[in-house]
Amino acid sequence: MDRHQVRRGRLADAALAAVVGALVVTTAAFDDGTTAVDYTLAVLASAALAFYRTAPRAVLAVATATGTAYVLHAHPGPLAALPVLSAVHTAARAGHRGLGAVAGLVFLAGYLTTGPTTGEVVERTALLVGWFLCAVATGMADRNWQAYLRQTEQRALEAERTREEAALRRAGEERLRIARELHDSLTHSISIVKLQAGVAVHLARKRGDEVPPALLAIQEASGEAMRELRATLEVLRTDEPTGTCEQLVERARAAGLAVELTVTGDGRPLPECVDRAAYRIVQEALTNAARHAGPAKVTVRLDHGPDTLEIRVDDDGSADPARPPRPGTGLTGMRERVTALGGTLHAAPRATGGFSVWVELPLGGPPLREGERRPVTGGGVRR
Repeated sequence: MDRHQVRRGRLADAALAAVVGALVVTTAAFDDGTTAVDYTLAVLASAALAFYRTAPRAVLAVATATGTAYVLHAHPGPLAALPVLSAVHTAARAGHRGLGAVAGLVFLAGYLTTGPTTGEVVERTALLVGWFLCAVATGMADRNWQAYLRQTEQRALEAERTREEAALRRAGEERLRIARELHDSLTHSISIVKLQAGVAVHLARKRGDEVPPALLAIQEASGEAMRELRATLEVLRTDEPTGTCEQLVERARAAGLAVELTVTGDGRPLPECVDRAAYRIVQEALTNAARHAGPAKVTVRLDHGPDTLEIRVDDDGSADPARPPRPGTGLTGMRERVTALGGTLHAAPRATGGFSVWVELPLGGPPLREGERRPVTGGGVRR
């Protein structure tokens, strides 16, 4: 329950206490002989209802004691029972129906002894007995209804988790199928092209002929295509991050890229979907910087906010704002990941030169099952 819901609940409790108190005090004002002590007891009995969510038994005890003292001292009408009735209802709703029944009997005994046992007193007491029985019954019914709603919500969440797991499983199977197809077809074809180009270059050099630039370009492009294909197959075979952002930065540094990482905020474990997306976004941004930025310095900043994760990757490379890059597969995939989580992405050349990727992801991950903990091996953006 968030702070807004808690605040609304407290306001509702205070409103209930105010309404009940206003009814009891207004009724007491029309009775002859009402004293300041009577008003004080009536107000105390009503004011206790403002805390019935947090301490239903304490509220029941205070409302019963002050309400009984009020009827014994002032001999009011049946409406004086409203604070106790409300407290009995809330106690039964919280599962304390036995205590509620005892409190009702105590109040009724006090009300019955407010004066000589006349027909009018007996009728009022019988009326109050019916009211107290209704208070206990409605409290129990409300409790059962709330339990039913919780069970229904839990079943809906379980069904949603099952659908998500099935969808993830189908997506994983499809990725593996695509990876197998690419490996069996493209890998073989590219390997043949690379091999033939290498043989042609070798024979040309062996004969002392000048190697055609086009042949060298084919050899280089086929090697690059093979490396790209292998990297793509690795991603297709597993969409799970294989490390942390620190490890990503270390690998980028080992490859010759000057990278600086800064992590701010509490750094608590993230929802799995956010963790995975953040890792892939940083990975793609560093890959693009290594390919296109040239000998540039890259800064990676991860800011853990209370409700969002902010990612910023900047480089001071050769990107020009006058010539924005054409979105490729990497930026498109990055945008799709951010959009799927309801986040915001801005990826464009900086006005001062270089390229900037800024992402804000909401931390609204899927709900956990009872007793379940967030996985801590996702590898995304933990310290």
